[in-house]
Parts: sequence; structure tokens; C-alpha cells
Amino acid sequence: MASIQKRGNTYQYTVSRMVNGKSKPIRKGGFKTKREAKIAAAEIELQLGKGLITHLKPIPIDEYFDKWVKLYKSNLQNTTKRHYAYTSKAIKDFFGSTPIQNIKRHDYQMFLNEFGSNKAKETVGKVNSHIRACVKDAIEEGIIKHDFTRKATLIWTVPAKRPSEKHLNYMESQQLIKEIHNRLLLNLGYYLLLLGLTSGMRFAEMIGLTRKDFDFMSNTITVNKTWGYMKRSSHNFNLTKNDQSIRKIKIDMATMNLFKRLFEIQQSNEYGLVFYVEKSKYKVISNTNANKLLKNTLIDLEIEPITIHGLRHTHASILLYKNVSIYYVSERLGHKDIETTYKYYAHIIKELRKEDELKTINTFEGKLV
Repeated sequence: MASIQKRGNTYQYTVSRMVNGKSKPIRKGGFKTKREAKIAAAEIELQLGKGLITHLKPIPIDEYFDKWVKLYKSNLQNTTKRHYAYTSKAIKDFFGSTPIQNIKRHDYQMFLNEFGSNKAKETVGKVNSHIRACVKDAIEEGIIKHDFTRKATLIWTVPAKRPSEKHLNYMESQQLIKEIHNRLLLNLGYYLLLLGLTSGMRFAEMIGLTRKDFDFMSNTITVNKTWGYMKRSSHNFNLTKNDQSIRKIKIDMATMNLFKRLFEIQQSNEYGLVFYVEKSKYKVISNTNANKLLKNTLIDLEIEPITIHGLRHTHASILLYKNVSIYYVSERLGHKDIETTYKYYAHIIKELRKEDELKTINTFEGKLV
């Protein structure tokens, strides 16, 4: 049974509670009226009656988020962990140690408005997704009752790069492949460019390839590891971005034959790496040099330069334009799920939908009486 006491100009409730046979009443004050205190006490009694754990002790949101990441995201790759660390900093900068129980929808919207004032859509979206996942778990634990991230509006000001600027079209890709073939003997980096275009692999996956990963009988390449090539990563073999990234990729015979010949003349190294460069700081072709090589080649072809990662986008875009199933494309790229593929290539899917719509109309045009 709850009791109400007056404390100066405000009211306090006391709700009886037994924990492990000991009396541990719940008290809270600061209510302007006796009625407000009674209503609050009744809510606490209702929750206790349902067996719900009532978290009256304030839990700082920055502390809760960090513990949540440590508990549920401990197996992430270093790059992804840095994304969560970035979100943690954003939380600390705006909310500090504000109790998660005290944050309302308008508080969270103010956070998004301020955070997105100088950020791109992708950055805001990623931070929001991290916080939303954390908040949902806090609700399940009974720490908070309401999802203050629900119906939040994402705000951003930095325009995202147009999808068309991130990849080559089909004609440009054919020009690039032809030129790469002409330059293969000049630099090992051209083999890297060729593989990026014909396989759609991530850069870290390609430089982590060893000769054993190439199966010339089935014309497949096994992707099951990466190589650290940045200051903040381990300069050795690392895990793939996610479990779905572990895969076998079927490669065209022409490309496989070129690598077969490369292996016949290439000296072996202690790691068995395909793109090994002894004098390189990280023992592999650097991302900077690979991008420079690609840029100069495209400039020579009078094509607007893209990055090495753009070759991955080019590979996927061409497959989708050729009406290859998006499910296969997603699997080939090693995406976590099909939604990731939809997100990155929505612009192409929309264009293909228009073509499908036209084909559908033409199929039935004049066929019905």
C-alpha cells in the first residue's frame, strides 16, 4: 500500500516492497500536488504487481550505450567498432550523462537536428540506427517504457555523392578492362584493378587473397579473410566484415587464366599473398597507390575517375543492368542482407523497374480483345 507524505511545498510517495525477505520501500518526491504523487505511486504498484523490474536509479545514457556495445557488439571488426565509438562520442557530446529515463522524443529530435547540421545522410542514419537498437534493448530490459527514437526525423545538410558518380557505366567498364589488359605487365596493381572490376570484392578482401584461394579447376576464388592496410588496423590477416562475406566467387575464365600465368612468374612470399609488395609499409599494394593507378588510367581514357571501391559498385551495377538477380548480386558482394543491396543500388532498381513496366505493357499491348 502506498502512502503520501508532504515534504515542504511538494509531495512524496512511499510504496512498500519486499526484496529477498527484506523491506526495501520505493520512494520518490518532488510532486507538486498530492494527486500527482498518488497517480505515480499507483503506476509503480501496477508494475510491481505485474512482476516488472522498476529501474528507479538513473542510468546515464552514455554509460548504458557503452556497456551495451561491449556486451552485444564485442565480436565486430575494428572498423565497425569505430563506428560505434563515433556514435558514443556523439551521445556524450550532446546528452552527456543524462539519465536514459529522462530523455524524451523532443530531446532526441533536438539531438538529431544538431548532429545532422553538418553531416551527410549516411552518417546520421548510421548513428540513429545504433541508438535505436540500444533503446529497444533498454525497453526490453524494463529500464525505460517508451521508445524516444520512434518517428524521429533524420536531418542532414551535406549532400551525398550521386550514385552515378560512384561507378562506371557498361561502356566505360569495357574500355577500362581492355586498357588494363594492355598494361598488366607494367604493374601488379593492374591485376588488382582487374579483379576489383570482375569480382566486386572489397579492397581489404582482395589484398588478403593468397594463391591457395584460387581454384583454377572450378574458376572460383575463396574469400574468407582480409588484410590490415591502415594505421588503425592489425597489419596481418583479419576476419571478413561479416559472416556473409565468407564466400566463393565464380570468376570468368579469361581473368583466371591471367592470374594463373601471373603465379607462374611471381615470386613466393612468407604470407602467400597475391598482392604482396615487400617494400610497402603494410606488405601489400596500398589503397593510395591503387587509387592513384586507377585514377591515372581513367584519365588517360578520358573517363571521370572513381575510387577502387567504385569498381565494386561498377561490378554490381553492371550485373543489375544485365538483369542478374539481386539476390545473387547480394550474395556475390558478401552483403549482410538483401536490404543492404537495395539501399546501395536503389537508383538502379528504380531504373530497371521502369524497363520492366514498359516490357509488361508491351507484352499485353494489343493482345487482349
